[in-house]
Amino acid sequence: MHYPFWDVPGLTAPMLIAVVATLHIFVSLYAVGGGLFLAVEVGHAYRTNDRAYLEYLRGHAKFFILVTMVWGSITGVGIWWTIGLASPLATEFLIRTFVFAWGAEYVFFLIEIVSAFVFWYGWGTLAPRVHLAILRIYAAAAWISLVIITPITSFMLNPGDWGGDVWRGLANPQALPQIIGRTGAALLLATLYVHLHAAFRAGAPVRDLVVSRAARPVYAGTALFVAGAGWWFAALPASARAAAIGAPVLNIFAAALAGSVAGVLAMMLAGLRRFPAWLSPGFAILLWGMGLVAVGAGEFIREAVRKPFVIYGEVYSHGVLPGELPGLRRNGWVNGGLWVRRWALRRFPQLANRTGAIRRDAIARLPAGSRRDLGEAIAMHHCGSCHATDGYMGFRQFLHGWTPELIGTLVRHPERVRFVMPPWSGTEAEAAALAAYLEGLAGSMPGKTHDGT
Repeated sequence: MHYPFWDVPGLTAPMLIAVVATLHIFVSLYAVGGGLFLAVEVGHAYRTNDRAYLEYLRGHAKFFILVTMVWGSITGVGIWWTIGLASPLATEFLIRTFVFAWGAEYVFFLIEIVSAFVFWYGWGTLAPRVHLAILRIYAAAAWISLVIITPITSFMLNPGDWGGDVWRGLANPQALPQIIGRTGAALLLATLYVHLHAAFRAGAPVRDLVVSRAARPVYAGTALFVAGAGWWFAALPASARAAAIGAPVLNIFAAALAGSVAGVLAMMLAGLRRFPAWLSPGFAILLWGMGLVAVGAGEFIREAVRKPFVIYGEVYSHGVLPGELPGLRRNGWVNGGLWVRRWALRRFPQLANRTGAIRRDAIARLPAGSRRDLGEAIAMHHCGSCHATDGYMGFRQFLHGWTPELIGTLVRHPERVRFVMPPWSGTEAEAAALAAYLEGLAGSMPGKTHDGT
């Protein structure tokens, strides 16, 4: 059942995924929106025979390729590395289910790489018509990659009534809202990269032209982003919508997202549109930073509401299929996984029965210290997908002052304490061992109690 556990102290493995994925999305959206921007603008420069603008776009293309190919490739590999270690069952589920879609996306990614380098190295040697066609192939391939990948990631949030049909799974209720929203985010963020580059590299006449032409995708991108976000919220499953509304930190992130988008629009409409000379390096960095805040906040919210399932209705966040719950509750969480069972049998050989499995009744007879050690291992494998001992979502901080009765209820019925947590997936003896470990972390209530002691 469960795989080896990857412990990331203080941060948790899922948060490391979030960090790497957010760094990747910052540049992958630029790869899509920047390709569309260059395709339009290089075509405009060729049609108008604007040599100065064409030379600027050549410099921006170099910046674009270096950022997207280097940063994007490293963080893209980083995503596969982190999800494979932190959430192997969900990763396996997605690969097995959508193997054809993944393969198609890799084909278009290869087209992106080849066309990007042909476009760059063909500058000045290819005929303008051919040169522009290569760039348009890149832009189309990059957007199609987004269209292929987004339904797979949106499937994780709301598969809909797919019933094992891959095509219905790709056409899930979240697919189109997220394609629209991410296309808008790509246009919005790419134009902010353009402004950032122009602030440092463009002279006054070209800079003013960049500002006037790059403003339009900001408006279109914002409209698509807002429309996609609204539809995304409406298409959330009930638990995800409740999590989005009920978590104070997500409300703060939603406010940061709305404020950043509004700030970018205001600075574009009231500032750069009227006064292009305002595009100084500092102003461009501020605009770009606000765009990163908006996109990062949106990605954080999207990931944070995906509970108690990591793939809604299919895989729980602690790496358990719903159909496995009865067997785990009957035979034990430790018996359900090769790695933790082998650790337990090496540490406590007295737990083994004749077949090499853990005897449920033997756990209760372990000495108190040994039960807590076993409880720590159970906590790591059962709860560590969201919680660390200390740090982000740390047990010690979260449970500070909790009584043994409250901790016992939390362990045995986590989904009743907080609906975003998966259900308990072990025996009563294992629950008691986990509770004993958590009680040792909780400590006493700080300060005076309510009865004055």
